Amino acid sequence: MELYTNLRQGEKGAWLSIATYLVLSSIKLTIGYIGASEALKADGLNNTTDIIASIAVLIGLRIAQIPPDSNHQYGHLRAETVASLVASFIMLIVGLQVLINSIKGLWEPVSTAPSLVTAYVAIGSAVVMYIVYRYNLALSKKIKSAAVKAAAYDNRSDALVSIGTAIGIFGAVFGFPIIDTITALLVALLIIKTAIEIFWEAVQSLTDAFNIEEVETLSVLIRNVDGVIELLDFKGRAHGNMYFIDVTVTVDPYLNVFESHRITEEIEKTITRENRFCQVLVHIEPHIEIIPPANDNKSPTK
Repeated sequence: MELYTNLRQGEKGAWLSIATYLVLSSIKLTIGYIGASEALKADGLNNTTDIIASIAVLIGLRIAQIPPDSNHQYGHLRAETVASLVASFIMLIVGLQVLINSIKGLWEPVSTAPSLVTAYVAIGSAVVMYIVYRYNLALSKKIKSAAVKAAAYDNRSDALVSIGTAIGIFGAVFGFPIIDTITALLVALLIIKTAIEIFWEAVQSLTDAFNIEEVETLSVLIRNVDGVIELLDFKGRAHGNMYFIDVTVTVDPYLNVFESHRITEEIEKTITRENRFCQVLVHIEPHIEIIPPANDNKSPTK
């Protein structure tokens, strides 16, 4: 199945992110410690959480490829979402730790300015992460993977964080050391914000939330299918990158079974043309037009 092939290809993006974050976090933490930059160390800790998040995505992609079994008849596609949920908690814990250390730094400021080398490391990291972002974004479009697309946006966020880190370090080097600590505080808030966003998206998926715009788009397409008289009900839920759609429509009650079945097949084709990773269940009901009682304007008998 194409979906499972795409999941295997998506592992390339996860592996690239893991390798990049391992190298960059090691460099940032080492240079940040030697160069006395709290902002660069916070950025390095941010990358360590990204390692964990990328590993979680990789594990989720692996589990999602397991075919359906007796206990998981819809497959294991939601493993990606569960992994994202776990990663969000880990990111939140690290973000809170960086936040606490930054607040302590504001109350106990360090007069020593960070080394200029730490700023160059932050700039180099931003360039590398932008390249990784472009690769993963192109890969996500090629394989239609929401997980890899989310990883790409995380890469872009890290590039922006590194740029902010470099700005803070330059400010500290040129006579304002507290800017370095303030930048570390902002990095911590960004880590927490990203963790909350990932958590909320995962919860939405696990509780069967469905995009309203998707409902409206697909509903219009279904109503335009030849033979459909009325769309009575539309339900949708996401399992990873797969959508499960349940539709109830009315048709001419005098159609035979073959003609009604043709309409269901056309609805399925219409939806899968819009999103090929959909499993559609169509329920057909006879269209019964309710005729209001005639008003004869007769006066009631006294």
